[in-house]
Amino acid sequence: MIRLAYWHISGFVVAAAVLCLGAPLAGRGSGGAVQSVELKALDGKVEITLGGEKFTEYRYKGLARPILYPISGPGGVTMTRNYPILKGVKGEADDHPHHTSLWYTHGSVNGRDFWTVGEGKGKIVQIGAAKIASDKTRGAITTRNKWVSPDGKIQCIDERTIAFQAVKGGRIIDYQITIKASNGDVTFGDTKEGTMAIRTNPVLRMDNDPRRGVTGARGKCVNSEGVKGKAIWGKRAKWVDYWAPVDGKTVGVAIFDHPSNPRHPTWWHARAYGLVTANPFGVHNFEKKPAGTGNMKIKAGQSVAFLYRFLFHEGDAKEAKIAERYKAFAKTKAIGVEINGAWKTPNLQNRVTSPPVPVPPATSRQG
Repeated sequence: MIRLAYWHISGFVVAAAVLCLGAPLAGRGSGGAVQSVELKALDGKVEITLGGEKFTEYRYKGLARPILYPISGPGGVTMTRNYPILKGVKGEADDHPHHTSLWYTHGSVNGRDFWTVGEGKGKIVQIGAAKIASDKTRGAITTRNKWVSPDGKIQCIDERTIAFQAVKGGRIIDYQITIKASNGDVTFGDTKEGTMAIRTNPVLRMDNDPRRGVTGARGKCVNSEGVKGKAIWGKRAKWVDYWAPVDGKTVGVAIFDHPSNPRHPTWWHARAYGLVTANPFGVHNFEKKPAGTGNMKIKAGQSVAFLYRFLFHEGDAKEAKIAERYKAFAKTKAIGVEINGAWKTPNLQNRVTSPPVPVPPATSRQG
C-alpha cells in the first residue's frame, strides 16, 4: 500500500491527518473546478492526468536522464519546448539538444559532465521500478537513480519524489531530490551548466531567433527581488517567473527555491531564450569569483536534499500572486510517502562539507 502525504503544508493543501484519515478533497484547476489526480505506469514512463486530462509524463527509458514531457498548463497550453523529443515543430529552435523539457542534472559531478548528452557524457539511470502514490488530491512518483559516468562507474545515487496537483488557476509540480554520496565522496562542481531546469515554450522567450525559426516570442520575467528581463541571469532570488500571452490568454511558469535548500536563495541560470535553471553551484560564472568557489563536496555516506516547485499559472506574476504563493510554499516541509506502512522522507538536514557561500544582505531578499 502506498499513500501520499504532505507535512505541514499551508496554502493549497490540507493537513496530513485529513489526507490519511478523512475524505480527501480533490485539487482545483482553472475557475476552481475539481480535478482528481491519476497516475498510470506505462512502458518506460508514468502518465499523470488531472481531471481526466493529461498533465505530463515522467519519462525515464532510453534517455540520458529522466524528464517530464510534455507539460500541459492552464487551458491546455504546452509549457515546454518539444525539441529534441519531438522534432520539426514550427516556431521552435533546434539548439541545445540537452535541454529536454523539465529535468534535473549537473555539468560537473566529480569532474564528469552530466549536463550535455552524447558520447563521453554521464547518464542518470533509474534503478528498478518507479513507486506511485496517490490520494486523489495529488499524486507522486518516487524513484532511485544512479549517476553513471562514461567509464561505467557510479558517481552517486539520488532519490527523488515528484508530486503533482491542481490548484486554483494553475497546476503544480513539486520536485524533491536527495543526492547521496553512495560510492565515495562526490563533488558537484562550480559551473553554470545545471541544475534544476526547464526549457520553456518559445512563446515565453524574451527574444526571437529568426535564423532558427523563432518569431513568436512575447515573454516577460521577474524574480523575487524585483529584477526584470535579461538582468535576472546570475542573480540570487527565491523565485523567478516567466509569462506571455498565448492564444489570447496569459500563462506562465514560476519556479520556487525552498528555504531549506543549501545556499538559498539560489542563483539562476535564466536565459532570454527560455532556459531557466536553479543552480546553487555555478558561483564563479555568476559572480566572477575564482573557479571552484561554488564547489559542493558531499562526504561518503552523507547526503544533501533540495526541494523546488514549478507553478504553471494563469496571468502574470502579479495576477497570479506569485509572491504570496511562494510564502505558502516556504512553509512546507518534505514530501512524505507511506510505503507498506512506513513513512519515507528524505533527510532535509543538509550536511554540506564545503564552506558555505555567503547569502546576500537581508535588504536584497524581499519576498
